[in-house]
Amino acid sequence: MGRWEVTEPIADGGWGRVYEGRDTAEAPEGEDGAAGGRVALKFLPTSGLAPRQAERLAETARREIEFGSRAHHPRLMRLLDSAVLGDSEVPGLDGAVVLVMERAESSLQDLLDAAGGKPLPEADRLLTEILEGLAHLHRLGWVHGDLKPDNVLIMADGSLRLSDFGLTAELEGTRGTHGYIPPLGSPDYLPPERWRAPLDERGVQVRPTADVWALGVMIHQVFTGGTSPFPGATFTSRASAVQEYAEGRAPLRLHVVVPEFWRALAADCLLPAHTERAAHTSESLLERVRAAGHGDDHPVARQRSGRRAAALAAGAAVALLGAGGAAWWQWGYSEGGVGRTGQLARLSVYNADTKCRARTDRHPTCSLGLAIDPTAPYVLDNVVQTRVWHGDALAVECAQERGVPITDEVGVRSSRWYRIRLPAAEKGPKSERTTAWLPEVRTRSHPAVPACAG
Repeated sequence: MGRWEVTEPIADGGWGRVYEGRDTAEAPEGEDGAAGGRVALKFLPTSGLAPRQAERLAETARREIEFGSRAHHPRLMRLLDSAVLGDSEVPGLDGAVVLVMERAESSLQDLLDAAGGKPLPEADRLLTEILEGLAHLHRLGWVHGDLKPDNVLIMADGSLRLSDFGLTAELEGTRGTHGYIPPLGSPDYLPPERWRAPLDERGVQVRPTADVWALGVMIHQVFTGGTSPFPGATFTSRASAVQEYAEGRAPLRLHVVVPEFWRALAADCLLPAHTERAAHTSESLLERVRAAGHGDDHPVARQRSGRRAAALAAGAAVALLGAGGAAWWQWGYSEGGVGRTGQLARLSVYNADTKCRARTDRHPTCSLGLAIDPTAPYVLDNVVQTRVWHGDALAVECAQERGVPITDEVGVRSSRWYRIRLPAAEKGPKSERTTAWLPEVRTRSHPAVPACAG
């Protein structure tokens, strides 16, 4: 196809196919070429489509071409070329629209599929780069309209690109507040207002706050290995959960595995009304991320890079031990906490969250988790059912000095863990056990205990 040689298939979609290709002209990088000559060619055949379908596909391609020709940023996928095939030797491709883009290696969805329900490595960097692309897109006056993990592509160097701009809409109106797109999109990433949006000849109205909502869902997924913040086995049941939340009949339940900083950010992204979400633009969210030291190009991040690398390696440990945001899948908790267990040394549990320290009702949202294995990432499979609260007195058997490093809400960090005695053997799928582990950051006691064997 012109200067592009089609080599092998990459993927199939609802509208067409994507192939790997090679730039036979080998144009220099920066002059409409591609690094190494490798490209991706998206074929959008129109043959066999009903007139309305062909019109919709042509509109999708037009949007992608228009946006690709005007938006250039390291976090947005580059459109290198486009063409409409004519007089093709393959009748099924006659009249097909072809988009030539940079070649990606995988997608964020691929990473989530391989995560096995665990937080993604480098979650901070991934989310920061998504925000960088989204903020630039919004700054130019466009809405992505279909932001989701499938449309976040991973390049050969590990960096991210937002892609698939077929539903991208340019903002219009006197203040550039909204645009119009076809009534399409991925249900799991649609904000509450889209389910009730009226349809006219221009399509449905869309605002930047729709992308912010989708970002909130993705933040939750990145730290939970792909789990939606809205429960349900099907997209229909998850959509019902979204509506219950939007109508005030159910609270927002973000999983405690999401670190406190990102949990607060996701909660702002997932405010039920678009008017509330409008206060949290992608640019302001990016500023918050960089101010917290998560942006790679932020001076604070460079100063903390060593500490952050270690924290990322610990995975979700900080969040699961944190307070607030009770998950809709509770492991259960012991209302009585951990009590007296003989003559062992004792420590007092400390919660760094000031609001939880002030509570005496042992509310589940202020409970703290106990690990099964202090040397493994603290994810869903590494937690016991028994929960503890600020002020609980725990019996301590021994200390482990080289566990997973944990940082609490105020920045106290330690790799030391205490093996504590549970009040009774647990019953359930996690097997019967009499002990669990509490990180040193969750106490201000310093009991004199021996080192744990092994």
